[in-house]
Amino acid sequence: MRSSFASVAALLYICLALILPEFAAGITRHYTFNIKHHNVTRLCNSRSILTVNGKWPGPRVVAREGDTVLIKVVNHIAANVSIHWHGIRQLRTAWADGPSYITQCPIQTNQSYIYNFTITGQRGTLWYHAHISWLRVSIHGPLIILPAKNASYPFQKPYKEVPIIFAEWFNVDPEAIISQALQTGGGPNISDAYTINSFPGPLYNCSSKDTYKLKVKPGKTYLLRLINAALNDELFFSIANHTLTVVEVDAVYVKPFETDKLVITPGQTTNVLLKTKPYFPSATFLMAARPYFTGQGTFDNTTTAGILEYEHPLGHNSHIKQLPLFKPTLPPINDTNSVTNFTKKLRSLANSKFPANVPQRVDRKFFFTVGLGTRPCPQNTTCQGPNGTMFMASVNNVSFTLPSVAIIQAYFFGQSNGVYTTDFPNNPPVPFNYTGTPPNNTNVSNGTRTVVLPYNTSVELVLQETSILGIESHPLHLHGFNFFVVGQGSGNYDPNKDPANFNLVDPVERNTIGVPSGGWVALRFLADNPGVWFMHCHLEVHTSWGLKMAWIVLDGPQPNQKLLPPPSDLPKC
Repeated sequence: MRSSFASVAALLYICLALILPEFAAGITRHYTFNIKHHNVTRLCNSRSILTVNGKWPGPRVVAREGDTVLIKVVNHIAANVSIHWHGIRQLRTAWADGPSYITQCPIQTNQSYIYNFTITGQRGTLWYHAHISWLRVSIHGPLIILPAKNASYPFQKPYKEVPIIFAEWFNVDPEAIISQALQTGGGPNISDAYTINSFPGPLYNCSSKDTYKLKVKPGKTYLLRLINAALNDELFFSIANHTLTVVEVDAVYVKPFETDKLVITPGQTTNVLLKTKPYFPSATFLMAARPYFTGQGTFDNTTTAGILEYEHPLGHNSHIKQLPLFKPTLPPINDTNSVTNFTKKLRSLANSKFPANVPQRVDRKFFFTVGLGTRPCPQNTTCQGPNGTMFMASVNNVSFTLPSVAIIQAYFFGQSNGVYTTDFPNNPPVPFNYTGTPPNNTNVSNGTRTVVLPYNTSVELVLQETSILGIESHPLHLHGFNFFVVGQGSGNYDPNKDPANFNLVDPVERNTIGVPSGGWVALRFLADNPGVWFMHCHLEVHTSWGLKMAWIVLDGPQPNQKLLPPPSDLPKC
């Protein structure tokens, strides 16, 4: 009798789990990250790079929607470090978000910190990276969230899933590069190569052996999880003679569409389905990435490539080298039309299972300019920025200064005095023709200024690029939230005309967006996550120059709407 009752109870649990995926409670997954040095050789140059567990890219973090993840990060290097789980909502767990001096003091040498967060209502490809100075150049890796148990993809189940991480290789230590640039006020030296899964590929000198190969079988569907971890470059990507189907961006499903090329900014992820040819094609194919750039400075104008190699059904793979190699055609470096055409195709699924909960009403409107600027050269020094000044970058003409203690601790314990202010401007202090002739005075102000939002405030944020020191696309990343991209355009945003064309039905939902070169983008999000949240350009050089700011979202009235207290092992400054 007892066993039949147990069987009925088990059956009831299974039925509930099938009907309500959230009923099948998530598990707790444990990881340990040892931050340490590792010797690597690329382009015939050997140097010691910083890694997670001696790997570049770092190890995969894999979890299911609903799981709790505990990652112990142990710092074995001489520099401070912190890790950001890029795109994870961190609901009420802002202490685990990772940006140094925003939501934590960095982890000091020989110290450790356990990042503890639960994945709620998210599934897809995200990533993790160091969030202090330029350490993310090699401290990064994939963060893969599988659908909840008994849930499936809204597209064909792939035969295999493959992370593809774009990054940059420097022949010298990038920390020395940015340190020198901040000292001289000039632009930093550029990278020596782009990489696919850490390999530059055959188009660089002394690199033919350092080529990533993706071996595939004919007649199969592969899910490529693309991640742009490059420090300072947006990238075009294409695979010769193959079409890709875009199915997800920034861990949000999109209406599938086919393309032979795509653009991906630093910080963004894009999942694509690759359907291989139904037969052995007697050829190999390059998959290549190179920069999209419209600015005026120097940049790494090179191309990284991997090889798509078909397995011969009869195992005759010894003649691969004799097979013809096809190369993809990538758009011109400054092809804004290709970028616009691609981004316009991105739409949320917006169905009953995966709704697009776009805020229809707006409580607070913000208009932020983003772009470059200058600061006068300190007395008795020579600077290498424009006309002898120092390069800076700003949001609404405020270049953000990182404090020496974490903003979240000052906020939580009511000790903001001398750490930050709450007077970040809602609009540019001095209006001008943002994409026309720039003003004569390009100097920016600086400070640690924040915006405070009551819990559940619906926000509309228009980001306007400026032509000061040249027009350039800026990939903006918002921590703690996804946002809906309700509109974008070229030139100056017109608050009287442009909102009429906003898409409030199925706009794409993201955590990182490229503010169009010489244009604007309009975002909406609901401030339903209490804590302190960083927003910054994901071009690392612009973040170093101050193109960043922070939002403080207050607690809500209910117990489950309040920021949790800090963990006991939170690092100290």
